[in-house]
Amino acid sequence: MQHTESLEEFYAKKRQLLPGGSGQEPGHFNVYKMGHWVGGHLIPTPFHRKAFYKIKLILGRSRCYFADKTIEITQNALLFASPLIPYQLEWLDEEPSEYACILTEGFFHAFGPIRQYPVFDPASHPVYFLSDAQVVQVLSIYQAMETELASGYAYKWDLLRNLVYELVHLVMKISPAPVVAAPATPANARIASLFQELLELQFPLEAPGAGIQLRKPQDFARQFGLHLNHLNRALKATLGKTTSQCISERLLREAKILLSHSDWDIAEIAYGLGFEEPAYFSSFFKKQVHKTPGQFRQEARWAKTGTEMS
Repeated sequence: MQHTESLEEFYAKKRQLLPGGSGQEPGHFNVYKMGHWVGGHLIPTPFHRKAFYKIKLILGRSRCYFADKTIEITQNALLFASPLIPYQLEWLDEEPSEYACILTEGFFHAFGPIRQYPVFDPASHPVYFLSDAQVVQVLSIYQAMETELASGYAYKWDLLRNLVYELVHLVMKISPAPVVAAPATPANARIASLFQELLELQFPLEAPGAGIQLRKPQDFARQFGLHLNHLNRALKATLGKTTSQCISERLLREAKILLSHSDWDIAEIAYGLGFEEPAYFSSFFKKQVHKTPGQFRQEARWAKTGTEMS
């Protein structure tokens, strides 16, 4: 699984300290102009997932890679990046200019989940081209963000949330940028990377009842806007396994962890892993391990404590 860039790592890469102690509400928000943070020298964006949302204004030619798609940015555009989607920007101009704001979901803790908006949907396109007039409008929003962020106004965080919503609603009235097919091998690698990220995001299970949301191969294919055959081909070419095999391996690994290290009963583990009935889970587990879940748990506990389970 690819490394997920944290806020701390993001600020370190930009040669900045993570802001704190400013009376900010839960979550995180910041706005910046790229050249101001890195001395005018852009650092290449690696292809990986971030632990935060980013809304980036791109003024210059570039290329955006995400999932199995590539978008050529030949004009002004807004990029909406979410924690679920690994992406990479390849700059085609020497000195592209950009504004960006970064935020966490906690920043909208009392205002509904920001991820519910289509611009942050994993199956949507994250790039929206802007007309010259729209660029002027977007620049004014970013400049207002800078002004409010530096102010001492007691309710500035509410204003900043409203400005983020202005960007979101502005582009939701615009058609997303056209997508071109990416080269076959990099596209397969991006699909496999995104699949592994989404699969791994569901684990570990924190408590009984906190079940996984994506359980079937079709669930993942639907998230990516792909036909299941396309997803299977990409995973087979990259990982040497089908979608079902990858899911089964991860479910089995989590089942072994829970049987060995938790006090959940077998039914709770079964439902948590998305099985409709405990009997289906027992059959799945025995087929893979050649032991029932109860036998596996007993042996694991015995190996750890040297005593048989009561």
